[in-house]
Amino acid sequence: MARTKEFDPDVALQSALELFWRRGYEATSVTDLVQHLGIGRASIYATFGSKHELYLKAMDRYAEMYNPPLLAELSQPGPALPAARAVVRRFAAEAASPEARLNGCFVTNTAAELAPHDRAAARRVEISWERVETPLHSALVRAQAQGELPEDRDPRALARMLLVLLQGVRVVGKASNDPARVRDAAEQALALLD
Repeated sequence: MARTKEFDPDVALQSALELFWRRGYEATSVTDLVQHLGIGRASIYATFGSKHELYLKAMDRYAEMYNPPLLAELSQPGPALPAARAVVRRFAAEAASPEARLNGCFVTNTAAELAPHDRAAARRVEISWERVETPLHSALVRAQAQGELPEDRDPRALARMLLVLLQGVRVVGKASNDPARVRDAAEQALALLD
């Protein structure tokens, strides 16, 4: 007779996400995962596969948690430019928060640590960036159509610039003790939307 799982895989995945997010991929051993999740090594492998597969599943979970609110925020009816500005300011505020100084952004951390040599991780980073850039681009196209953004501005290029800014503020926010550095950069970028 097959044994039933004595743990909730969903809770274990969330715990793994939190550990990987805080420590990174290389600094997290399978022994660390066993201790943090409170389940055996064999159960981790049977449920999630290798450490690498578990990390990729954690990335997918992170995307499920953080991408939908962004899309909803930028898809609201009415003026689009205030929503885009609010997203940039929210990212900057989050990047300067004490929690961000501990963890940073899971996608940004992965981009720096794994993407240069891990195709599966790099693909997930690209998908995550697309999920930020695409709604930003759509909002800026709407803003231009509604007369909020000057006609001579390129919504695609602006969306890409904002994506790069958002990723950069995540890195600087994690490493800097000066929240004004992130806030000032965000405000300067937003001035380009005028």
